[in-house]
Amino acid sequence: MKRRDFLKHAATLAGVTLLPSSVWAIAKNGKLRTAHIGVGGMGLDDLKSITSHEMVEVTALCDVDSNNLSAARRLFPGAKGFADYRKMLQQLDKAIDAVIISTPDHTHAPAALMAMEMGKPVYCQKPLTHHVTEARAMRKMAEDKNLVTQMGIQIHSWKEYRGTAQLIQSGIIGKVHTVRAWSNKNWGYDGPAPTGSDPVPANLDWNLWLGTSPERPYKDKIYHPGNWRKLLDYGCGTLGDMGVHIFDTPYTALALDVPKEICCECRKPNGFAHPEHNIVTYEFPGTQYTTNDLKWVWYDGVNAPKEHKELKMPKGEKLPEQGAMFIGEKGRLLLPHIGYPKLIVDGKMEKFNFPELEEIDHYHQFVDACLGKTKTSAPFSYAARLTESILLGVVANRFPNEKLHWDNATQRFSEAGANLLLDAKYRQF
Repeated sequence: MKRRDFLKHAATLAGVTLLPSSVWAIAKNGKLRTAHIGVGGMGLDDLKSITSHEMVEVTALCDVDSNNLSAARRLFPGAKGFADYRKMLQQLDKAIDAVIISTPDHTHAPAALMAMEMGKPVYCQKPLTHHVTEARAMRKMAEDKNLVTQMGIQIHSWKEYRGTAQLIQSGIIGKVHTVRAWSNKNWGYDGPAPTGSDPVPANLDWNLWLGTSPERPYKDKIYHPGNWRKLLDYGCGTLGDMGVHIFDTPYTALALDVPKEICCECRKPNGFAHPEHNIVTYEFPGTQYTTNDLKWVWYDGVNAPKEHKELKMPKGEKLPEQGAMFIGEKGRLLLPHIGYPKLIVDGKMEKFNFPELEEIDHYHQFVDACLGKTKTSAPFSYAARLTESILLGVVANRFPNEKLHWDNATQRFSEAGANLLLDAKYRQF
């Protein structure tokens, strides 16, 4: 089922009229009435963080796992509970001012597109989408309807990362020619696909968990609650999980758009899961902060990154387990994942003045934007481009050691086979 057909089907099921709409009226008490799709794991953290804003009132909670839903409803007993987000949106409709989506990756776009079609501001966890075409569709709908949006990439608002972007743009290491980024996490699986089936737990609606993805038998401890990031149909591997965080600051600092060439070194595709080790090399068009072209190398998996002279640290200091190294004309800047940057010039650590910046709460920024008080820093206009860049690397792991060429204007690869992975048919459920 195509995305547009899915929206029409979902609207018919929900009884929603797909008409242009302005922002719904805020509750009479001036609070933002929120609906939360996915309230287990990170979803519970998102729920607590959004509601730490004094002007939030939780209207609805939705989760396909009744245990997750029960735990969330104990925190907010006045909120209505649902297993199916489509029914939640239909039944509450104008009682909802904004929607927070914290589901596995494959449900981000279906849920967000339906909510935005109804005129709802959306906070959606990273990566923004599971497929490239979904990222473009979410960006366009947000722009067409002039909606407040924010991707859940919380450290984007932290002063360590905002300050690093300012340093790079100030020219502290000159124009940047290479970025090397890495994560030693392993959201991949090189073993065989599971066989057979297990009884579906009583607390889980397996059909709703699968959502628009292909139907398959349930296997215990393979999909829900934790391993879906490893699997092609539901997650985006380590690159999609940690790459969004670690790419974010260099992507912002260097004012990048989408890459023009991508190549992934990894094992042969197995049709089921992402590789456990990837080295993805991107070529980006240059910007005012880079040389004519920018080379970007991503490493993931246990023991990442591989040794390289551009990653050598002074006095034998170890690299952080996750992070990025900017390599410029006048030196290098190391940005750990969680922490302040370090300046390296001529093989030595150098002191520098870090910008003085205020603290910003990424969640509260979204709420305040919905209330008309500010703007978000990671709206879908930005998040979709970052996500697209990440996902092009994810596509490349199905074509190991083959250079793929991306045309930003046509939104197509030169390699026909790779274009088949830009989208996926939506299952009716």
